[in-house]
Amino acid sequence: MNILLLGYGKMGKTIEKIALERGHQIAGRIDADNHADLANLEPDDVDVAIEFSSPDSAVDNIKYCLERGWPIVCGTTGWLNHRADIEALCKARKGAFFYASNYSIGVNLFFRLNKVLAQFMRNYPSYQVSMTEIHHTEKKDAPSGTAITLAEGVIQHLPNKRRWISNEAGNEPVETSDDSIEIESLREGSVPGTHTVRYDSDVDQIEIKHVAHSRQGFALGAVVAAEWLVGREGIFSMDDLLGE
Repeated sequence: MNILLLGYGKMGKTIEKIALERGHQIAGRIDADNHADLANLEPDDVDVAIEFSSPDSAVDNIKYCLERGWPIVCGTTGWLNHRADIEALCKARKGAFFYASNYSIGVNLFFRLNKVLAQFMRNYPSYQVSMTEIHHTEKKDAPSGTAITLAEGVIQHLPNKRRWISNEAGNEPVETSDDSIEIESLREGSVPGTHTVRYDSDVDQIEIKHVAHSRQGFALGAVVAAEWLVGREGIFSMDDLLGE
């Protein structure tokens, strides 16, 4: 399988290593400094693209791939205000688009655990829910896409919660309200990703946490998603890959 890498930072390089180990070829490595090289690729040069670039580049990269007929797996976060346009283009082009805020199998199990816990907690309004996410200092968006997915999972099951509020370390704190979930974002060293969901009451605290030890889990999941996506048409997520 010929894989186009869109974004060739630390994640792109890890994806490349895993893809080569699994017997695939790299059709191109596109980053900010050689983006014009995309035009040199012919439609048949690429079987699937894997996009881990930046919020500013992701939308154009996704559109380019869909217009060229290339299936695309995207793990970039921070661009989802354009998601409806991307999905409409995918349908119009009869393309294949796979998006996840996190490709780690463990994180996707954590997503499900988060929803189950929220279902339990809906009967105990004395507990207030909040979240903290910690990532490396090079991460450009906050809160993380994973934290947003966790917050959306809680909102689905707690009737009194309708929105999330971002409080990024170093910025002026944003005031929360009874219908909101605070997401605290911290940027420290080279942390791959730590996400904590906590429920506090006057008498105790319930907490669930996922700690990533490296980028390997994210990268492997993205390559597996790319393998799965080739030959399909539509809009997909990790739930489709893993099975509900």
